[in-house]
Amino acid sequence: MMPARLARAYRQTEYSAAGCIVLIGRRAPDRLFQALGARSAVFITAWNPMSRRMPDGWNQQAQRRLRERLWRFGSVSADGTLGRWHEAHLLVAVPDMRRMVRLARIFRQRAVVVIQRGHPAKLVVLA
Repeated sequence: MMPARLARAYRQTEYSAAGCIVLIGRRAPDRLFQALGARSAVFITAWNPMSRRMPDGWNQQAQRRLRERLWRFGSVSADGTLGRWHEAHLLVAVPDMRRMVRLARIFRQRAVVVIQRGHPAKLVVLA
């Protein structure tokens, strides 16, 4: 279960990639899917596991390990920003969301943001 304050923060965060901004509950721009060459994708990060702030060096190293695990998939650098809070993300084109959920759990993330062409972006909270 995710605390209400944290869930609200996820929903208010601006997720950006390839010059596009994605908000939970709103459709992602079509040009984002064109840039990825995919109809669905996920914003995923290795920063701040279990929503606990970690030093930048630690976060950057974890993000490198995540990027290495995703070498087979098309991805672009992305960000999540809310006020002064910032986390580096990757936006990954995925045919199988289950694989991304498993990977997010390995990197101890609480949630991922899923986008599908023509549908609102949604927050997927991980158990």
